[in-house]
Amino acid sequence: MALINPYINFNGNAEEAFNFYKSVFGGEFAKVMRFKDLASPEFKVAESEANKIMHIALPIGKNLLMANDVPEIMGRTNENEHRSKISISAESKEEADKLFNGLSVGGQIEMPIMDSPWGSYFGMFRDKYGIEWMVDFDPKHSEKK
Repeated sequence: MALINPYINFNGNAEEAFNFYKSVFGGEFAKVMRFKDLASPEFKVAESEANKIMHIALPIGKNLLMANDVPEIMGRTNENEHRSKISISAESKEEADKLFNGLSVGGQIEMPIMDSPWGSYFGMFRDKYGIEWMVDFDPKHSEKK
């Protein structure tokens, strides 16, 4: 089965956001590269960009959550204009609650986590970094395992 690894763009706060995500999901970063790590005569890096994240990856199960800081020369990204979401399929109602409650701290809840009309335990929010998440636990899928 193919893996899906979401990649998020940030405006200079990727490291802060990923330390927050790591505090919720646990684990260790698989990779952290800063723009200064790539600096060379052919690839000049502005001092203001040197310590920003060029690539960061946090393993979550068999998947990776990845991100970077968008260089200022490429313009700002506006997370609030993105309508894509990261969807998490939890293995239990308790895990769904832990992830929903942890990741939504300081964010805006769009739909509280609760039993949904379609039979799963579901909630949506925009985290404090502007990224939209959906958390779902479907008891029908867990019974098949």
